[in-house]
Amino acid sequence: MDVAILAHEQFPDRAKTAVGVLRYADHDVVAVLDRENAGRRVADFLPDVQDAPIVESVDDVPEPFDALLVGIAPIGGGFEESWRPDVRGALERGCGVVSGLHYFLEEDAEFRTLAAEHGGDIWDVRKPPDDLTVAEGRAAEVAADVVLTVGTDCSTGKMTASVELVAAADARGIDAAFVPTGQTGIVIEDWGIPIDRTVSDFTAGAVERMVRERGDDHELLVVEGQGAITHPAYSAVTCGILHGAMPDALVLCHEAGREVVHGYESFPIPAVSDVGRLYEDLARPVRETSVAAGCLNTATLDGDGAARDVLSEYGDAIDAPATDPVRFDADEILDPLL
Repeated sequence: MDVAILAHEQFPDRAKTAVGVLRYADHDVVAVLDRENAGRRVADFLPDVQDAPIVESVDDVPEPFDALLVGIAPIGGGFEESWRPDVRGALERGCGVVSGLHYFLEEDAEFRTLAAEHGGDIWDVRKPPDDLTVAEGRAAEVAADVVLTVGTDCSTGKMTASVELVAAADARGIDAAFVPTGQTGIVIEDWGIPIDRTVSDFTAGAVERMVRERGDDHELLVVEGQGAITHPAYSAVTCGILHGAMPDALVLCHEAGREVVHGYESFPIPAVSDVGRLYEDLARPVRETSVAAGCLNTATLDGDGAARDVLSEYGDAIDAPATDPVRFDADEILDPLL
């Protein structure tokens, strides 16, 4: 599928859905919409993903495309009215629109009418199934080893680590699968349940449902974590995933140099060793597990040598092997997870 990605004023640092699609999705990206960087190219910022021109609006997309994908999700998942002309323009061209916002575009009267008139589909990725139930505490019964990525904060690389771990396992001949729980992973995999949109009572049940659906068909499941157990706003979804997945092992994800919670800068991130123990202690009444490995985003560091030094310190702090799965290789931490 050919897609254009909307990422106004956020690309690339705060456009994790856009970057995830560029790096991992089986889509051809024909353009990225970003008013601040129009005239440049993706490769000017991200040399290790597929390249595309950056344009000012949907009217400037240089070729036909199948769908406009909203590649950013502000805190709270709201819709910015400045995006309306681009969504409107895509629908008027008969294109689909894919959105991971909490604001459902399908329920917007203008967008719904345009989609019907011009034949474009709207996919609100964050709309969960209607038949979710509470967990039964049975995820541990599956045949696969279950690994859960957890974090010290939001946007610390949990989705990236999950995808890279599955790829590393596949390269070894291990039958592995990715269990997506957030909008970016769902767009990449074309399945999943948006856990941060489920009714609280059904959060663990939604994760358990996905683990049980896939757990007997694979040797390894890597469940994508969300938020952080220490996050002042998103800890509830984190706990639900932890208890619903009943993981055999945890991978603790962190960004090098990050000391405070993004968007909540008055809240410091605790020591990574303390965060790891919190996850283990919280999981224990439901499922004994441990932080068996770590993933560290070292993108802000210059040179592999500096990154290796920081990774060594991080591994010592969490008492587990650690890597940057993008700069280096997720295979480095695969053994302790199996």
